[in-house]
Amino acid sequence: MRDVTASYPTGRLALEGISLAVRAGELCAVLGPNGAGKSTLVRVLAGALGPARGEARLLGRPLGDMDRRAIARCVAVVPQGIASAPGFTVREVVMMGRAPHQGAWMRASGRDEEAVARALGACDLADLAGRPVAELSGGEQKRVAIARALAQEAKRVAIARALAQEAEVLILDEPGAHLDIRHSIEVHEVVRREVAERRLACVAVLHDLNAAAQYADRVALLKGGRLVAQGTIEEVMTYRRLKDVFEAELYVGVNELDGSRYFLPVRGARG
Repeated sequence: MRDVTASYPTGRLALEGISLAVRAGELCAVLGPNGAGKSTLVRVLAGALGPARGEARLLGRPLGDMDRRAIARCVAVVPQGIASAPGFTVREVVMMGRAPHQGAWMRASGRDEEAVARALGACDLADLAGRPVAELSGGEQKRVAIARALAQEAKRVAIARALAQEAEVLILDEPGAHLDIRHSIEVHEVVRREVAERRLACVAVLHDLNAAAQYADRVALLKGGRLVAQGTIEEVMTYRRLKDVFEAELYVGVNELDGSRYFLPVRGARG
């Protein structure tokens, strides 16, 4: 996106002058406090909201020139919430990710079956393929959503559904939300691996600074609808900048084993 400005339905600016590009094989984490414009950024990138000014492009084409099906073939979105799918099995939900590649009333093709099988395997869901989604844990359901997006060819069930989509662009809104530590790690590991292996361009909205430091290649930091900084973890996630953006005192440490950064809130301190 280039110099994008977008507004809320009320007319108040949600994004102002945002320029951001994500390359194939790259995971870009979008960070910022509540109300920073992260969700609006996701809507613009997914083609759900047109910018008031500026331009959003997908694979070199203006999003405004593409219809919904064309966008859905290229972009897979995993929302923060897990949509209910009563009565559907894991495999059926992941197969839904193939809808952009199918015409009306078309049966699943061999390629559809292969894409779904790959997505289920990538998200470690093959043994759960016949289980009703309603019986799964929150972490397993999130992986289904991601598998569905991957099958499109663009949160375990959610992630598997996204993978089945076989999109070239993967957009995730808080993939680790509402998960315990183990399941959060599993979900982020799946995303990181698939982004690298499939050469996906991935944008992930995160609140967990440590997850961003562990899994992202680049970071975009938002505040008040403006892009404060973008670049590597070391360039962007500094003590002073994080304090200014989040208005909180944070300890920035360095892991002696691998050199990665980690972040801890300072008790009793305020920005």
